[in-house]
Amino acid sequence: MWVWILPLILLVILEAIADYFAGSFGHGSKMYYAFVAIAFYILANISWLFALKNGSGLTRGATLFSVFSIVLAVAIGVFIYKENITNTQIIGVILGVIAIILVLE
Repeated sequence: MWVWILPLILLVILEAIADYFAGSFGHGSKMYYAFVAIAFYILANISWLFALKNGSGLTRGATLFSVFSIVLAVAIGVFIYKENITNTQIIGVILGVIAIILVLE
């Protein structure tokens, strides 16, 4: 039934953690952050395999993952790394949230 949702949630969380460490590495921090990011990306993709195996479907799972991932990456960029976001990007995030609602119906 909805057994795939837990691995998908784990995928999004692990990907967000990896994005944080990748962002830290990208902003000039130590090489250590790159290795931690890669480790979390690997764990995230293992979780993705479990989501696919348990019924998420490639289309639904990839759409949900992409949108949730984008929303979290934007939040990390704006709130932690103080990056700027344009009005067009805000509209894109809002449309992504609408996509989640439509995919889950």
